[in-house]
Amino acid sequence: MRASERVIRNTGILYARMAFTMFLSLYTIRVLLASLGAEDFGVYSLVAGMIAMLGFLNASMSASSQRFMSYAHGEADVNKQRKIFNISLVMHIVVALIMVAALEILGVLLFENVLNIPSDRASAAFVMYHFVVLSVFFTILTVPYEAVITARENMVLVALLGVLEAILKLAIALVLTVTSSDKLILYGALMAALPLLLLLVRIVYCHKCYNECVLLPVSRFDKVLAKDMVSFGAWSFLTSSTSMIANYGQGIVLNIFFGVRANAAQGVANQVNGQLGALSVTMLRALNPVIAKSEGAGNRRSMLKATSMGSKLSFFLVMLLGVPAVIEMEFLLGIWLKEVPEYAVIFCRLLLIKQLLEQFYITIAKSIEAVGEIKFYCVSRAIINLLPLAISYLVFHAGYDAYYLYIVFLGYAGVNLICSLLFARYKCGLNLREYFSGVFVRCLLMLAMSASFGFVLLVYMESGYLRLVGVCFLSVLGACLSVWLVGLVREERQLLSELLVKARSTLKRSPS
Repeated sequence: MRASERVIRNTGILYARMAFTMFLSLYTIRVLLASLGAEDFGVYSLVAGMIAMLGFLNASMSASSQRFMSYAHGEADVNKQRKIFNISLVMHIVVALIMVAALEILGVLLFENVLNIPSDRASAAFVMYHFVVLSVFFTILTVPYEAVITARENMVLVALLGVLEAILKLAIALVLTVTSSDKLILYGALMAALPLLLLLVRIVYCHKCYNECVLLPVSRFDKVLAKDMVSFGAWSFLTSSTSMIANYGQGIVLNIFFGVRANAAQGVANQVNGQLGALSVTMLRALNPVIAKSEGAGNRRSMLKATSMGSKLSFFLVMLLGVPAVIEMEFLLGIWLKEVPEYAVIFCRLLLIKQLLEQFYITIAKSIEAVGEIKFYCVSRAIINLLPLAISYLVFHAGYDAYYLYIVFLGYAGVNLICSLLFARYKCGLNLREYFSGVFVRCLLMLAMSASFGFVLLVYMESGYLRLVGVCFLSVLGACLSVWLVGLVREERQLLSELLVKARSTLKRSPS
C-alpha cells in the first residue's frame, strides 16, 4: 500500500476513534466535576497534572524508539528490530524507576512547603499522589510497546485501546457517583489501575503478534546501538522533561497565588484544549512515520514538503473547531458544566490561541528529529521551556491576574517557533522565505477569514443555542473556504483532491 493511502486509512481510523472518545471524555469531565466538586477536582487537577504532562514525555520517548524502529523496518532487518526493542525496554524501565524515586521525593517537598491545599483534604491528596506516581510508572513502561505499534502503523489497535481507555475512564467517574468512600482517594487508585491494565493488553498483543518483540539474553545486547539510542533518547528526554516541568509548574504557580479553584479552571482548560486539538494530533500521528521514513529513504525534499503541508493542515484542523469555541466559549462551558470555575473561560480561550501558534513548529520539530542532529536543538528548547515558569512567578508576584500565565506562555510559543525555524534552516535546509509565505502567511489569512465569518453573528444575535449553531456553521464554512482558496497551493489542492477521491475505497481495505 502506498504511503499516501496508508496515511488516509490510518487517519480515518484514528478520526473514528476520536469522534467516539471525544464525546465520552467531555461527558466524563462533567461527571467528575459534579461528583468531586470544584475543590476536590481542583486538588486532583493540581496533584495529578503530571498525567497530562506525561503525554509530552511519552510522545518524545516513543518518537525516539520509533525513529530507530522505523529505520530498521526500512532495512527489513528483524534482528536489529529485536535489539532496538530490547534496548528500548531496558531504557524505559530505568527511566520509570528514576521517575518514581524523583516524584516521591518531590511529593514530600511539595506537600510540606509549596502546595496550597485545604487542610482537611491534604492527607487524601497525599495518598492520591502516591497512586498517581504508580500510574506514571506503568505509563512509561508502555512506551516501547507503543513505539512498535506505531512503527507498524497499526492504528486499528491504537483506536481500540483509545476507545477502551475512554470507556473505562467514564466507568470510573460513574463509580464515584455511588461510592461512600473518599472519592479523591478512590479515583486515584482506579486511575492507577487503568494504565496497568492497558500495559498488560499491549504486552500480550505485541509479544504474540510481532516477531520483533522477543526478549533477548544480555549476551546479545548491542552496546553500540544502545549508545546511539541512549544518546538520542537522552537529548529528547531533556526537552520533554523540561517541558513537563513547565507544564506541571503552571499548576503549582497558580496554586501558590490563587488556590485550588484556579487549578480547577486550569483542569477544565486543559481538557478543552486536549479535545479540540485531537483533530490535529490524530492527523500528525499518521503523518509522523511518513516524515521519518522519507528522511530514512534519503528523500529530504519529500520530507520537507510533508513537513510544510503538515503544519498547514494541523493549523487548519485546530482552527476548524477552535475558532467557534473561542467565540462561544462562555456559552459552551455553561451548557457543558453545572458549575463553571472562575477563570475557566479566559484560560480556555488563551490556551486555544497558544495551541494554534504551536502548530507552526510541531511538524518542524519532527523533521529535525528525523534528520537526527538534535543535541543543540534539545538544549535550546530545554532552556526556552523553563523561562516562562520563572517569568510567570515574577508576574504574579508583581500582582497581575491569573490569566497572565497564558499570556506569558503565548510568548514562549513564539520563541519556540523562532528556535525551531532556525534549526530547521541549518539542519534540514528549510527555506525560511518559502515557509513564511507558503505556511505562516497563508495560515494567518485562513484564521482571519474563518474568524470574520464567525464574529458576524455576535453583532446581530444574543447568546443562545441558535447563535451557537450559526457561529459554528459560518466559522467552519469560512475555514473550509479559506483552506481551499488561500491555504493550499495548486499542487496541494490537486493532491488533496486525489486523496479525497481515494479515501472511500482506501478506508474499506484491511490493514496491510
